[in-house]
Amino acid sequence: MARLNLWRWGVLALAGLYFLVPLAASVVFTVDVPGQGITFDAYTQIFSTDGFVSALLLSLELALATIAVVLLLMVPAMVALRLGAPRLRPVVEVVCSLPLVVPPIAFVAGIGTVLRWGPDHLSRTPLFETFVAIQNPDFPFVLVLAYVVMALPFVYRALDAGLRAVDVRTLVEAARSCGAGWPQALLQAVLPNLRGALLNASFLTLALVLGEFTVAQLLGFRPFAVWIVNVSGSQAQLSVAVSVLSLLVTWVLLLVLAGFGGRTRPTSRG
Repeated sequence: MARLNLWRWGVLALAGLYFLVPLAASVVFTVDVPGQGITFDAYTQIFSTDGFVSALLLSLELALATIAVVLLLMVPAMVALRLGAPRLRPVVEVVCSLPLVVPPIAFVAGIGTVLRWGPDHLSRTPLFETFVAIQNPDFPFVLVLAYVVMALPFVYRALDAGLRAVDVRTLVEAARSCGAGWPQALLQAVLPNLRGALLNASFLTLALVLGEFTVAQLLGFRPFAVWIVNVSGSQAQLSVAVSVLSLLVTWVLLLVLAGFGGRTRPTSRG
């Protein structure tokens, strides 16, 4: 047992060094300026840098929209799959896992081809305005559609783990026997028991959208990750400081999520 504990602590220590050493080196790079000593100018300049607020707000808006769309798509589908067609689960799992094996370059190349094809062939149809609207730089909905596809593997795993932990069929049948319709049974009986899974899926989607670069860059949009890379060309310390700050914010969100998802309502005894 002592040898097992020693091995476990050794693995944890190596994992901690693997993550903490690069982070510490990044922090030192941002605060140690040759000839000036220790200074926090890189962090104080973040909020006043041109484009920071707009890029961050755009990424947060894209993340919220992506979370809403992917949950509205996957939650009813997963519940229906578990209740009515459990044999199709391997098929759905394979389909939802495809974004992991498709290179982002190939994915965005396909999106770009469709976006170029649409205006050329649909210029005299109402769909032309749709192709223009989804590419609005103020809120490029085409990125939401792309992020929904990219988030499918993570959302599927999170929801599948949550559904495995509860007896969905019994919950739905109990709600239906009390006179609830299918939407009401889903909202009031199933979703409260999937709170942890929904939070995990939302956090993974949020992290994906905040850190995604390839699709947004190649399609010509400028959310937060693209802004960081563009700034790094002229202000290296500032870009690293923003990356460190975003990483710390992500960790804080993860801790808040873990604490919120672990809370349980106290049961009242009559």
